[in-house]
Amino acid sequence: MRIAATVQDSIVDGPGFRFTVFVQGCTHRCPGCHNPETHDAAGGSEHPVEELAERMLSNPLTDGLTLSGGEPFEQPEECLMLARAAHENGLNVWSYSGYTYEQLLQGTPAQQALLRELDVLVDGPFLLEQRTLSLPWRGSRNQRVISIPESMAAGRAVLRQP
Repeated sequence: MRIAATVQDSIVDGPGFRFTVFVQGCTHRCPGCHNPETHDAAGGSEHPVEELAERMLSNPLTDGLTLSGGEPFEQPEECLMLARAAHENGLNVWSYSGYTYEQLLQGTPAQQALLRELDVLVDGPFLLEQRTLSLPWRGSRNQRVISIPESMAAGRAVLRQP
């Protein structure tokens, strides 16, 4: 898996202590992105998913996994394996994506599988003109914090309640 970095105890990428993986590579290239160093798909470094899973599980205080970027849905197979490892060990899984929930429902089979493995998706591109520091877990007002299990059951995007 090509990544830019990990953070062991993030408290800003979802609730509780999160193991956050910043994947490398993003074709959205949103103006004003706070991680522009993750855009180049050839940047970062390769790490086996098993190594990342071991690091994720090394802290018994970890509440969940957050896939950030870069764009996790541009490495859906590897992100899916890591998300499954998190779920198998009782952790919740969040992901950020520049794609919308609706776009991912129409994505590749691997993207759809990753989407179904999530508990929460923060969707949509970062829009500089809608930048905000007042909304939890998102950078611009257009982005939504979506409960994936509820959305799959309802057949439409259902926003996560705080």
